[in-house]
Amino acid sequence: MNLAKGLSMFYGSRALENKIDEFLDRISEAGLIYKKALSVYLEYGATDDFTAHTEQVGHIESRADELRREIETGLYEQNLIPDLRGDVLSLVEDLDAIIDAYETNGYSFLIEQPVFPSMLHSDVSAIVESVTNSVEQITIAARTFFRDFNSCRDYIHKVRFYESEADRISTKIKKAIFSSDLPLANKMHLCSFIEMIDNLADMAEDITDKLAIYVIKRDN
Repeated sequence: MNLAKGLSMFYGSRALENKIDEFLDRISEAGLIYKKALSVYLEYGATDDFTAHTEQVGHIESRADELRREIETGLYEQNLIPDLRGDVLSLVEDLDAIIDAYETNGYSFLIEQPVFPSMLHSDVSAIVESVTNSVEQITIAARTFFRDFNSCRDYIHKVRFYESEADRISTKIKKAIFSSDLPLANKMHLCSFIEMIDNLADMAEDITDKLAIYVIKRDN
């Protein structure tokens, strides 16, 4: 299906286009709140503010689930883009999984309350920044896929850049953890949280691999 450059994939349904936009907005919003929540956690621990931020991500996740279902239903009921429907549904489901991961991350911190040494706080903040940037770039890439797919490649490149940064920082943090005097159980616990955070960027990169193929298919 070859649509003209700059022509929305959903030009025949403004309502569905608006739902897609809101869905992508919710991903961006969840990333901003997640980043704010972990900043609070590193500074003050699992406070009421941290809990409130985590619950807010949960509310966003619930709304995103509603939007995902409405988008899926709309695609079938309105018989839109039959050649690309499967790709769009897969993309929406993969993006929804990222919001789920944001929520799961937050509640894992709330429940297990890992204690990072103060010397690691700046690096933990740095990896959070990289992974949320990676997710934000895949969100922008998805938005351009629906509206101007020829621009997707620019954002796909940025996703991969931030994912590489996240991997680099993750390795640095884990080396610092294992060279510390912390008990082995504490080291393993902290590293599991670093891997959990880093996994968000891995998810974003996995979506870019699929999105790159979707762009080629849409261009043919």
